[in-house]
Amino acid sequence: MSQSAPASSSSELCPCGSGKPFAECCGPILAGAPAPTPEALMRSRYSAYVKRNYIHLRRSLSKEQQADFSEKDAREWAESSEWLGLEITGTEAGGESDAEGTVDFAARFKAGGEERKHVEKARFIREDGAWVYAGMIVPKAEPVRREEPKIGRNDPCPCGSGKKYKKCHGA
Repeated sequence: MSQSAPASSSSELCPCGSGKPFAECCGPILAGAPAPTPEALMRSRYSAYVKRNYIHLRRSLSKEQQADFSEKDAREWAESSEWLGLEITGTEAGGESDAEGTVDFAARFKAGGEERKHVEKARFIREDGAWVYAGMIVPKAEPVRREEPKIGRNDPCPCGSGKKYKKCHGA
């Protein structure tokens, strides 16, 4: 497994957007220190894409997620993208005594000359005492609810024209 990581100065701001120096934020986690919270792990995973640290991307996955990990795919995405920023929009659980936690985030990047945004609610679990990424939580689809009664084709048009709906606004 290969890894490339550009040299960084100790005063360089962390790519995760925390406002802290990289050496005090995601740097130690990318180097192998355990993340204290799911949010810290999420930030480090974003920084790993920016810094092209594929070892951390694999290591920070749950055992189940590692089975599907492709360093080639991660490398292609990381290297073909210009990383523009990470925004954490919410967190749930993930404290010292928790076994699970979630992080809502939006990662902005440019690919193929087009700005894009990856929005996700990420699930994190503890494995062997360490936080790992366990996948994305897919939102449940809400059923569509009709606010107004359905108009039949042969009902009078609600516009008041006196015509049947099918001959007026239903045409």
